[in-house]
Amino acid sequence: MFTCKKIYRDIPFAHRQHLHAGHCSLIHGHNWTIILTFTSSETDANGFVVDFGELKYLKAWIDEHLDHACLFNESDSEKDPLLQQYGSLFKAYVLPNCSCEGLAQHIYEVFDPLIRAQTAGRVWITEVEIEEDSKNSAAYRPK
Repeated sequence: MFTCKKIYRDIPFAHRQHLHAGHCSLIHGHNWTIILTFTSSETDANGFVVDFGELKYLKAWIDEHLDHACLFNESDSEKDPLLQQYGSLFKAYVLPNCSCEGLAQHIYEVFDPLIRAQTAGRVWITEVEIEEDSKNSAAYRPK
């Protein structure tokens, strides 16, 4: 198997862990990094797993959904009233779980089908790692 990694650094966005007993329950921001590990059993005609220049659609998705956004868990009971009253003041993105772990899984679920379609199934994602301010990280690896 061949692997390669693409790293998207310094993506500013906020989140809130509404069930957390401490300060993480407040909306707060980080500079995030997304590390994608691509895998293939064969390289393309150029000898690449993926051509990094052809991944602009992934960066566009990040820019559209995450860059300068505020992420909320689907189950956050404060999300709907907050968005209803103040949603015009910020870009919101709602996902099942906006922890590092949850974001890693969500990015995998969005990006893996895209990369498989782009490469006619030759390439897939085997890991998504999320770094929070270069201090903490979590990864998702599908079974």
